Amino acid sequence: MRRRPGRRAARPSPLAQRDGIDPVHIRLPADPAGGWGTVGAYLAARYGRAIGADGVAALFRDGRIVGEEGRGVPADEPYAEGLHLWFHRDFAPEERVPFEVGVVYRGERLVVADKPHFLATTPRGGHVTETALARLRAELGIPALQPAHRLDRLTAGLVLFVVRPEDRGAYQTMFRDRRVRKEYEAIAPYDPGVALPRTVRSRIVKERGVLAAREVPGGEPNSESRIELAEQRGGLGRYRLSPATGRTHQLRVHMNGLGLPILHDPLYPVVRDEAPDDYARPLQLLAKVLEFTDPVTGEPCRFESRRELSRLPL
Repeated sequence: MRRRPGRRAARPSPLAQRDGIDPVHIRLPADPAGGWGTVGAYLAARYGRAIGADGVAALFRDGRIVGEEGRGVPADEPYAEGLHLWFHRDFAPEERVPFEVGVVYRGERLVVADKPHFLATTPRGGHVTETALARLRAELGIPALQPAHRLDRLTAGLVLFVVRPEDRGAYQTMFRDRRVRKEYEAIAPYDPGVALPRTVRSRIVKERGVLAAREVPGGEPNSESRIELAEQRGGLGRYRLSPATGRTHQLRVHMNGLGLPILHDPLYPVVRDEAPDDYARPLQLLAKVLEFTDPVTGEPCRFESRRELSRLPL
C-alpha cells in the first residue's frame, strides 16, 4: 500500500501507556528565527500556559521527557528540528464512574463495548482516565485499541472499537458513509396527540461553548430520525429510535422537538445548572443495536446491548 504524500509513519513510543492513556508525542518544528535555542525553551513556550513553567521544569528535573531511545532529555539540550520527544502529562484526579464497561463481543479485529451511562467514550476535557477507551485498553490489554465512532457520555450502550490500527479507517468510513444501522431505545412522556411512527427531519446547529444544540426552523435539514412507540404505560412510553444521520444530541433534540423530552435529560427542554452527576437518574437513552456488513470480512454483523432502561410503571 502506498503512503499518501507527506504522511509519516507513526514513531513507536519508548513510553508505555499509563492508565490506558498514550504519552504526549512531539516532533520539534522548524525554528527559522532561532528563538528557542534549547528544548526546554520550546516546551516552556508551548506548554507553559497549560501546565505552568514550574510544571515544565519539573518534567525535565524528574527525567520524564524522553527521546527515541527512552533516555531523559535535559532542558538545555540544543534545539534540533525534527527531534522526537515523549512525556506523560499529569491529570487531575477523576471520580470513578461506579459502573463497569461491558463487552458483548471481542474478536481479532473488533471489540464491541456496552458502555454505561456517565462514562465518556474517549478522553476529552475533564474526562481522561475515566473513559471507556482508557478502561478497555487497560482491562483487555489492548494498547492500540481505538473507537470507530463515539457515543455521548450520558448515553449508554454499544460502541465499536477497532483492535488493529490498520483496520480503523475501514470501520470509521463505514460509520461516515451511513452503512451502519443503529437502533436506540428511550423512555419519555407519552402523548396520544403525537402521531407515531414518524420520520423527523430538521436542521440542527450546535454552537461551540453552548451545551445544548438547537433546531433551526425552516433550515435545510441535516438530520433524520425515525421515531416509533414500542410500549406505553402510566404516562410514559418506551420508544424505538433509528437515526439515519449522526448530529450532536440528534435524538435528544428530535424527541424534545416533539414535546417528548427523554427522561432525566439535563439539557432538554431546559439546561439545568451544572451539578455532580446523579447516578440514580441516568438519561434514559440506550444505543441498543448495531448492524452492518463488516468492511474487512464481508460478513453480516448484528450486536445488541445487554443493558436495560427503567421499567415502565404498572
